[in-house]
Amino acid sequence: MRKLLLFITVITVGLLFIARLFYLQIYTENTDALYEDNAIRKVYDYPKRGYVYDRNGKLLVANQPSYDVMVIPREVMPLDTLEFCALLKITKDYFIETFNKANHYSPRLPSPFVPQLSKQDYAALQEKMRKFEGFYIQKRSIRDYQTSIGANVLGDLGEVNQRTIENKPYYNLGDLIGKQGIELSYEEVLRGVKGIKFIQKDRFNKNIGPYKEGIYDTLPKPGKDITITIDAELQKYGELLMTNKHGGIVAIEPSTGEILAMVTAPSYNPNLLVGRQRNKNFSKLFLDKRLKPTFDRGLQAQYPPGSPFKVMNALIGLQEGVIDTNDTYPCRMGYYYGSQKLTGCHSHPSPLAMNGGISQSCNAYFVNVYRRIIDKYKDPGKGMNVWANHAKSFGLGNFLNNDLAVGQPGRIPDGDYYDRAYGDNRWGSTYIVSNAIGQGEVETTPIQLANMVAAIGNRGYYFTPHIIKNIEGSEIDSTFTKPKYTTIDKQHFEPVVQGMFDVYNEGTATSLRIPGIDICGKTGTAENFMKIDSVKTQLTDHSIFVAFAPKDNPKIAIAVFVENGYWGSRFAGRIASLMIEKHINGNITRTDMEDWILTHSLEDEYLKPYSGEPFKINRETTLKVVPNVKDHPVDHFALEFETNQPLN
Repeated sequence: MRKLLLFITVITVGLLFIARLFYLQIYTENTDALYEDNAIRKVYDYPKRGYVYDRNGKLLVANQPSYDVMVIPREVMPLDTLEFCALLKITKDYFIETFNKANHYSPRLPSPFVPQLSKQDYAALQEKMRKFEGFYIQKRSIRDYQTSIGANVLGDLGEVNQRTIENKPYYNLGDLIGKQGIELSYEEVLRGVKGIKFIQKDRFNKNIGPYKEGIYDTLPKPGKDITITIDAELQKYGELLMTNKHGGIVAIEPSTGEILAMVTAPSYNPNLLVGRQRNKNFSKLFLDKRLKPTFDRGLQAQYPPGSPFKVMNALIGLQEGVIDTNDTYPCRMGYYYGSQKLTGCHSHPSPLAMNGGISQSCNAYFVNVYRRIIDKYKDPGKGMNVWANHAKSFGLGNFLNNDLAVGQPGRIPDGDYYDRAYGDNRWGSTYIVSNAIGQGEVETTPIQLANMVAAIGNRGYYFTPHIIKNIEGSEIDSTFTKPKYTTIDKQHFEPVVQGMFDVYNEGTATSLRIPGIDICGKTGTAENFMKIDSVKTQLTDHSIFVAFAPKDNPKIAIAVFVENGYWGSRFAGRIASLMIEKHINGNITRTDMEDWILTHSLEDEYLKPYSGEPFKINRETTLKVVPNVKDHPVDHFALEFETNQPLN
């Protein structure tokens, strides 16, 4: 019996060992275990990143070969450090710092040591790599921008950070990832999938060939090519028109929501952010607090919309039934509440009905309309909520849920906003009349205004603005192909469209007409304030213009903001009209207008707060800004005032 028990015990233990070995060899023999095996070296094979084309098939972004020097710290043998540094054109301090960083990350896993060698440096180093144990060269591709425009649209690639590595196991130290623009928005589409080779090492840590004859190796899957909605020629023209100006242009195709151009100025050449100088160049661009070239003004800058917002109040007034197109209101160079002047206005015929109110951009007319909307309800908070809901149905006051890498929500205030500011039921429509003319607490981004105008051109609906037109072998998100309807009934759009059409024919944009194209537009001027040494200071007004064309079945809707551009038709209106003609006709007939834009700069306006020279704020006040420290941003400047009246 004891012999039988001993026999059973031996058999049982043997079976357990066999079962365990079977489990380890068969069931756990997978790539996850291979990654942790010190006797196996992992070599990644990076895929070709997808190409990027514009809407007309023009290649914008391709690839070029790049060579990274990689290091596995535990495999590094004694070497001639000075010779190695000379070959790589690095300092000994860089060598020590980078080696320690790689060793801290992992002594047995590869880390980038010197990324993105040039072909010349690679050729010189390759001949001598056998002398430097623990280092090897890894080939992959980096971006090759076929254009000098659209840096904010195209974006760039940069090394992943530690947080990304922790959150996304696909990436390893030294991998490149989309950092801005479409490279960020469509990273997973463009990047493809890395391949990998598992190399068996012997007990002396030497490579002896593919692990198990390469049965676990994988080939890289190339990224997908994409076509974006941008018209490269229109984008290039917009950037040309914005030379020596600050601001943003967004142009949309109303029938699809496709973004035709997305200009921010100042901008930069996307090729600056390729190669070994990428980090250095990006730091210089990002830290430029005066020009802010990495700040996408078309998507991120939140401006008062100014007079273009008046058409929104006209639509809401019609929808709420508080006005009709024949109601007239007087204007005495502004709007008066009793004897108090709440807002000024320029000289024009009076009284005006809706068409004249829009085409002549009368402030008094729209304050009356706005007050009627709010005062329709006993509780002004409810009136504000109704007003805000209508405005938000045009995509204002919130993110548009598009496929762009950055953005801002803007602001459409509601009743709660003013209850917090003034106290419950302690305010009324007279407190907030600036909203009637696109000032006050209303803020919008250029893309939001362009989308608003597209919805007006479509008579009540819009498609979410988007940058993707086609993905190789895939469908684009259905979110971008479904129309979104506003809360305004279709019949109310025609009188507003006619008013915008008359802006060009008999209103504030008559000098901007383009032969043969029926354009509907709206000029705008927005007050411009800047904090200088904690003092709210008024600078030259912003120039704003929105438009769509043609009047029926529009092909383009556009919003233009030019910072410190004086008034709507001076800079923004000219630029918008030229962009419309360029898109619809392909050529420019208003060469007089084009020449004016190309020969007029606003750089002096932008330098005023930095110059140390006095400049006029208004009739009573002259401001002189005295730099405390060279090249510091405006907030670090001191002020000297020469004034007969205190600043508000």
